[in-house]
Amino acid sequence: MKNISQSTENMIKEPVIDLHCDLLSYLRPNSSAYNTDDVGCAIPFLKEGNVKLQVMAIFSPTEAKSHDYGLLQSGIFRKLNEEATELYRFEKQHLGTLAGNEHIGMVASIESGSAFCDEHLSLKEGFSNLERIIENVGSLLYIGFTHHAENRFGGGNFSTAGLKNDGKALIDYLHEKNTAIDFSHTSDALAYDILNYISKENIRVPILASHSNYRSVYGHARNLPDDVAQEIMHQQGLIGLNFVRAFVNPDKEEALQEHVAHSLQLGGENAICYGADYFYTKEMPDKSRIPFYFPAHENAGCYPELNTVLEREFGREQMKKISSRNALDFITRLSS
Repeated sequence: MKNISQSTENMIKEPVIDLHCDLLSYLRPNSSAYNTDDVGCAIPFLKEGNVKLQVMAIFSPTEAKSHDYGLLQSGIFRKLNEEATELYRFEKQHLGTLAGNEHIGMVASIESGSAFCDEHLSLKEGFSNLERIIENVGSLLYIGFTHHAENRFGGGNFSTAGLKNDGKALIDYLHEKNTAIDFSHTSDALAYDILNYISKENIRVPILASHSNYRSVYGHARNLPDDVAQEIMHQQGLIGLNFVRAFVNPDKEEALQEHVAHSLQLGGENAICYGADYFYTKEMPDKSRIPFYFPAHENAGCYPELNTVLEREFGREQMKKISSRNALDFITRLSS
């Protein structure tokens, strides 16, 4: 891993907003948020990358008592807000001072509804857990219904299931709450069903894909089909550029810029942003994916260098939109 203090010399220190990292699940076994050996979103990397707002996902796999894991992570978020001097819980009043703040704002999200409701709880108990999570974290930027597999809410990336009745109930719950629905781990069927349901029932809910690339550039099920991406753009949502090598193109580092170019071709100039997806990789069972990131993108310290590349290829104004402005505009609309 290259020295983060040397890697950003003469690079663009534009403010950065990132829509997705898994620091909270990494911290569950009493790990340190400062450990740069284990996780690319450690606090020193966030500082070096000039990250001004980091969305921290609460994730649980679909298993027995998965909601306990989600509640635990919401407590870790609260503890970080209280104890890590470099971090603060981002709220509406911080919108105007975000770029100039020397500290790193953090806001929570939920990656998979299993984080508040396992497969055996009543939905009433699940929503009670969700309210407890919100009490701990203050607010949620978005909720994803699933992860890779199918759960009670719908189908994940590697399934064919669509929207289930509990998923409809979750959409109804989110009506006018200014918490977005995340499409990054939906099956295609679930994505289309969610879009159809919110249109048919006139549900007012923002949408985004927090950490997704484009299937037309690299054909992976985790990447968005063009029609879903365009609908997110049409509804003034966000699509966070994912740095995981398996979703970029495992053999081609510069494919990350190809995903940016494709987003712009689809009309995403005001939608594309960062959603790097840094997570703890050392215990991942699929060793064929090692290294999980290209060297140029292996930790959050990469943003100044990457912004320099994006400015060269797409212009300064578009680089600024990707780095923070698109995400900030979205969050400002939610807060108004």
